[in-house]
Formats: sequence, C-alpha cells, structure tokens
Amino acid sequence: METQFTTEELAALGNIPESLQVAFLRVANGLHQRADYPKEKVMQLLAQMLDAPKKYAYSKNKVTNLARSVYDLQKEGVVIALSETGRAYLPSPEPEYALEAKEKQPPAEYELRTGPLPYAVFGREHIEEGALLQMHTAASLPISVAGALMPDAHQGYGLPIGGVLATDAHTVIPFAVGVDIACRMCMSIFDMPADFLKREPHLLKKTLVEHTKFGIGGEVREKADESVMDLPEWRATKVIRELKDKAYRQLGTSGTGNHFVEWGVVEVVEPDELLDLPVGTYMALLSHSGSRGFGGSVANHYSKLAMQKTKLPKQAAHLAWLDLHTEEGQEYWIAMNLAGEYASANHHEIHAKIAKALRKKPLKMIENHHNFAWKETLANGKEAMVHRKGATPAGVNDLGIIPGSMTHPGFVVRGKGNADALSSASHGAGRVMSRTKALNSITRHQLNKVLNDSGVQLIGGDLDEAPMVYKDIETVMAAQKQLVKVLAKFSPKIVRMADANRKEGRED
Repeated sequence: METQFTTEELAALGNIPESLQVAFLRVANGLHQRADYPKEKVMQLLAQMLDAPKKYAYSKNKVTNLARSVYDLQKEGVVIALSETGRAYLPSPEPEYALEAKEKQPPAEYELRTGPLPYAVFGREHIEEGALLQMHTAASLPISVAGALMPDAHQGYGLPIGGVLATDAHTVIPFAVGVDIACRMCMSIFDMPADFLKREPHLLKKTLVEHTKFGIGGEVREKADESVMDLPEWRATKVIRELKDKAYRQLGTSGTGNHFVEWGVVEVVEPDELLDLPVGTYMALLSHSGSRGFGGSVANHYSKLAMQKTKLPKQAAHLAWLDLHTEEGQEYWIAMNLAGEYASANHHEIHAKIAKALRKKPLKMIENHHNFAWKETLANGKEAMVHRKGATPAGVNDLGIIPGSMTHPGFVVRGKGNADALSSASHGAGRVMSRTKALNSITRHQLNKVLNDSGVQLIGGDLDEAPMVYKDIETVMAAQKQLVKVLAKFSPKIVRMADANRKEGRED
C-alpha cells in the first residue's frame, strides 16, 4: 500500500481553500486506504469533481459530500481552479457529435387543401366539436397523408390530444408531438399478493413519499442509474448541451398536472405470450410522466422555430412543421429521440428506487410513449412520419398501458395493428372538463367522497385531476375494441401526484 496523501500532493490539483484542505485529505485517504483506490485513481476522481462540482454534488458517488462543499463555495463566488497538473488528471475530452451538414430551412408560406383527407374517428359520439375541427384542419395540411382520432380525444394545441397524424416522411410537427415530449406510461408488476396493499398500506405509501419527487422544478440528488446522461446525443446541439445539467438534476422526478406514481392491483385476465404472466392477481406500480423540463424546453424552442419557418393560415398555425432535410429538422429529430430515451430512463429511475426500497424485483415491466413521432410504413406501403399526440402505439404485438383516472381502472393492452387507426389507440380516458372549470366547480369534499367510496388513498393532487373530469374509461375502451385486446386490468389504490400549487402551472 502506498503512503497516505499529504496536503502538498493534493494542492497540486489546484487552489484548494484552507477551509477544505482537511476534508480533501480525509476523503482522499479514505478512498486510498478503505476503498483501495490507487493514488492515481483518487487524483483523477478529485480532479473530475473539481471540474464539475455541481454534477457530483447532485449524484450519489464517493465524493458527494465534498462536492457539495465545493459547490456551495462556488455559489458564493469562490472558484477552485484546476492547475495544469490537475487538468492532466481529467479524461480526454469527448469527441464532438457528428451532425450531417444541412442547409437551414427557408421560411415559406403554405395554403391548406380545399378539403381534408379522409380519416377514421373512433367513438365520435364521445368527442367534443373542438377536437373534430382541429383534426379536420390537420388532415387538410399539404403534407398530411393519413389521420385518425381516438375515442379519448379532446382539444389541444394544433393536433388534438388523441389525434394521430401521418405526414410526409421527411417532415415533423413539434406541436403534433406535444409539449411534454415522450410522455409515457410504465408499469412494474411484482410477484406479491394483492392483499399486501391492505396489510402494508403505510409501507407502500412511504415508498411513494420518500422515493418520488413532483413539481415543475423538482430535482433529486441521488440516482440509481445515470447512464442515460452518457449518450453522445447530449453533445449534439447547443440547445441540448445547455439543457443537460437541468436534465441530470431532474432525472428520477415527475411533473405536475396528470403525472402520477401509484400502487395498485393488476388482474391478468388473458394468457398471452407477450405479457408472459399467468392469469391471476398481482401488485403493480404504475407511473405517468415525460421528459420533464428538458423535453418541455426542446418543444417550446422548436415549436416557435417551426412557426417562423412554416407560415400557415391562422387556424393551422400550431401545425407548422420542420423538414428533416434541413438543419432545424435534424436538430429537433435528435432532441426528440433523446427526450424519448431520457423519459424512459426517468421512469426506470423511479421504479428502481421504489423496488429497491421494497427489496423486490419486478416480474415484468411494460412501457410505452404516447407523445412522439415515429417513422413508419403505412398499410399502403408508403413511408410516413406518424405523430401520436396522446395516443398509444397499437401495432400488432405492441404492448401498451391505457390508464383511467385516480379511481378508475387502467388496462394493459395488446395492439391489433388496425390500419384505419394507424396502429394506434387512446392514451387514457380523455378529459370532459377543463382544468379551470374543474377548479371552479368541484369541491374537496366531493373529491374526498369519491376517493373514500373507491377505497383509494391520494397523496397530493388537486381538483383539476378529480375522477369526474374524465370520460368513462369503460366507454372509451368499448369504442376501441377493433384497436386493442385487453390483457389485464389495473385498479389504483395509493396514488401520488404533485401537491396542489395553482401558481405553478401544469405539466401534462
């Protein structure tokens, strides 16, 4: 074993303040003696921490506490600059991300078709007029090639929520993807009896309180798996690079609005080789959220850019597109797909922490995006960009999750690949009441009565997510029997949502 570190050796890293020298010495010798780190490895780790103290302060690692002290000083204006010797311990810089050289998209004006392309509507009698008008407009775009409207549809920005729109393969519409890019569902099914919920409700409630974080600015320090942050796409564009730190801090968190993490009972009603679970009742964890502030910022930036580049009549302004053959389109496509990877990792982070707290491993994990765009081949053989804004992919052999509300069931489904629906299904029940109307008309007493009658515990949440603001999920499911086959039914029991904070806005 090499000798202990000295203050002089560590001083070679940079201008370490006297107030932190003892802490540096203690950490360095602890790693060297108790963790058997060679001196070279200790110096490399300390140099990397000094180069990016914020990153190390917000993650679980060997130098977290020391990094927090360094970062606290940095916030006070005290910067510990690495010396030339210290910088030599840093790893070689990562190579730049190789973007294809493309021209900028020139601004251009477009007119709508004189009439919309034909498109299928499922559950028309349950869909508000505003959503139908928006779909009519979307199907009139000069780049549209096919469309469909799901039974949970309601009015949104540009494309209605529950709208599916196929466009020319080289085009993508940011507002038809949605503001919360890659908003998605994730379910972990555990080999635990359903009555565990009745026997240990306090334990399960504790796992939700201690291992979830909600709110627009929500951040967590400790990560179970931060490997998604090593993807090369984080270096691809200026927009992405500037959002990486924020994305790192928010990894493992949920937003506001209809985002949730909940415990419930899942009943497998149909044997299926894809689901691969025996018929029976299990305990399950279900989450709904997206790509957090990273995805929202990407969506806002490129939606505005698309509207500057693609000039459309007023009623279609939010359906502006970017061309993938251009610099702007390429940038959005990379960012959108990265948001998809990040959103998936975000759910995995939440599920991993809760599973670890229970000391259980799930039997099965099911997940799907429902705010995204995919390059797909349509039934007629045409390549297209399929936008699903609040719609679940339901191709043949696609497993998906369609939730109801905090008191109504959700469903695990298998897609049927219905061509008229562009291999899609609803992403939930769909709203019948706006948030404003809900907040002004529903009382806390009414919500509590519904929760009590349903045997559901709610942690957080607000009146604009009360069960009565949603369509009847059974009616919605009945309207899409051609689109999906139900394999399992999920009943929520302990629901965690963002605390009521009406000044914060909503992040659906």
